[in-house]
Amino acid sequence: MNKLFKSLSLLAAAAVILPQFASAGAKSIYGDDNRLDYFEAAPAMRALADSVVSLWPSKQVKLENGEARLATIGFGEALKLCPGEKFAEQPIGAFCSGTLVGEDIVMTAGHCITDDKSCADARFVFGYNVDKEGGKANTAVPAKDVYSCKRIIKRDLDKQPSGIIGTGIFIAGALLGKQPGPDYALIQLDRKAEGRKPLPVNRGNDIKVGDRIFVIGHPVGLPVKVAGDASVRNTDPKAFFLTDLDTFGGNSGSAVFNARTNMIEGILVRGGTDFVDSPAGCKVQLKSGQNEGKGEAVTKMSMLQKYIPQLGRPAQLETRDMQVAPISLENEALARTVRF
Repeated sequence: MNKLFKSLSLLAAAAVILPQFASAGAKSIYGDDNRLDYFEAAPAMRALADSVVSLWPSKQVKLENGEARLATIGFGEALKLCPGEKFAEQPIGAFCSGTLVGEDIVMTAGHCITDDKSCADARFVFGYNVDKEGGKANTAVPAKDVYSCKRIIKRDLDKQPSGIIGTGIFIAGALLGKQPGPDYALIQLDRKAEGRKPLPVNRGNDIKVGDRIFVIGHPVGLPVKVAGDASVRNTDPKAFFLTDLDTFGGNSGSAVFNARTNMIEGILVRGGTDFVDSPAGCKVQLKSGQNEGKGEAVTKMSMLQKYIPQLGRPAQLETRDMQVAPISLENEALARTVRF
């Protein structure tokens, strides 16, 4: 196990990047913190969460004797959280989230999987959760629940000028007054997902302001969380909509669901500040009122649903379209500091 955890110092350093770019202009907890662990969620939500994947660097997934062990580090330790912060005792490690939308197709954010090399290095893991009250996170899962990338089916990331703040593409676009565009990736896995159901996407009318929504993913790389009691704030005519979902870095790529239909309406891709320094010298999660803050951005399903085979029909996969220069996965934190 020692070799497996050699990467933890790098993981901790990456985690610290997130609060380092914090600003007071937007919040990631709106009103009450509505995030629930897997075991706390309703049965219908758990069924959906069973089709959600966490994304890991290959070096943090060790296959041994039919089991995959995930290299993690304590959430509270990595970010130097203040006492009492929610989920501080749990592990973190995943760098993004995704959802099974075909027998062997995972949907995530375009800035999570940047090119062939990053896709080849990614591992897509089902079952990273806390499945019983008082239990520990499942950081060892059956080897059959770990998948690799076969190819990128389709990827898009809005072409924004990136020279203002390094590779902070979304920051640069926002500073120039231009709204960000689509951000998504569809990945074909190395084999069909065993014992997991693809989730349906909305192929009809666009979601509307005021519609109730929820999200399932891996905030800050934590075990899977379900967060609801949220709604759509406003919508862009084409590419995205804004919400008051309780999300964090690591939620990028998470499916956002319509609370009435349980169908996927979009992909969580950008948001505001997650953590700030407290007077005590430790970190706290940044909170605001339910109707305050700038909101969390979601790429609409209308931007990519045509590339997803309809359930029950033979898959006719489109060829990939790598439209933009890749950005580093370490810029997940940067991508979430955008102000709208």
